[in-house]
Amino acid sequence: MKIAQIAPIVERVPPKKYGGTERVVHALTEELVKRGHEVTLFASGDSQTTAKLEPVYPRGLREARMKDLYGVNFWTLLNIGLAYELQDEFDIIHDHMSPFSLPTSNLATTPVVATMHGAFNAENRKLFQTLRNANIVTISEAQIHSAPTINHAGTVYNGLYMDHYPFGNNPEDYLLYVGRITMEKGTHVAIEVAQQLDRKLIIAAKLDKDDQTYFREYVEPRLSDRVQWIGEVNEEERNELMSKAKCFLHPVLWREPFGLTLIEAMACGCPVVAYNQGSIPEIIKTGVTGYVVEDIEGMIDSVLAIDSISREECRRYALENFSAKRMADGYIEVYKKLLGEQ
Repeated sequence: MKIAQIAPIVERVPPKKYGGTERVVHALTEELVKRGHEVTLFASGDSQTTAKLEPVYPRGLREARMKDLYGVNFWTLLNIGLAYELQDEFDIIHDHMSPFSLPTSNLATTPVVATMHGAFNAENRKLFQTLRNANIVTISEAQIHSAPTINHAGTVYNGLYMDHYPFGNNPEDYLLYVGRITMEKGTHVAIEVAQQLDRKLIIAAKLDKDDQTYFREYVEPRLSDRVQWIGEVNEEERNELMSKAKCFLHPVLWREPFGLTLIEAMACGCPVVAYNQGSIPEIIKTGVTGYVVEDIEGMIDSVLAIDSISREECRRYALENFSAKRMADGYIEVYKKLLGEQ
């Protein structure tokens, strides 16, 4: 098949540091190329890929310090527009830019698969319900519950190449929080858990401008030798931290569509303790790869019981259920169904 992959251009593909969607797009693109498909990747010019690269800007927008990174900025619109301008060159377009790209995809004559990497909400739900040409793929079953009337083509879990992730069977005595410092990610909850248990916590996370007030009020006053913020880290540094951590804390306070760091932690052998929100119960197998809990007391109790979790089983489960191969299998099935090949 001739397949277009439209990636966000906030980060390169794959990202140097933060950037979950870009990591997923990279894994899918490389797996499709490996299987002999002709793939064109619409992404930033510094992206690394074996596919044909069609860039509209030489590097990721965050690195270039562009304004309105996550909004409908000029370069994002151009990236979407170029891909659809060339639609006749492809059998299928796989769009990772919805909901911004929905008005454009609604006019496409080439079949469109659009993965929704974010959450459905009151603002974007009407777009999906009205502009129905794109075939929407969700990244968890929980995600579709808030938008049941969209043009849903199925659910495909995110996957990554994780065989090379370092496995750690002899963890050090620290807890780990990774990702972004923000209220909805529950950074302050992770700190509270560590302090109540008198355990060391490493916070390896980026801090966006919009979250500065939250940081100053809820996080910064509680930093210490025992609660350390080391800033944003790259993949190699993050994986090493995960492989050595006693457990991974993920106290999200919103219905997260998919927690990519969860499968990465498990691939390193690190069990996860997370709040029961959104997709979390679909990713973590309670009692096997970690614990899904309801509140801070449950998180504390689970940390105390974490030695009962097999780190070997964490890795096996992640690699078996959330691999790039398994993700690509799911998307190819969707592609074939839309093209009438099944």
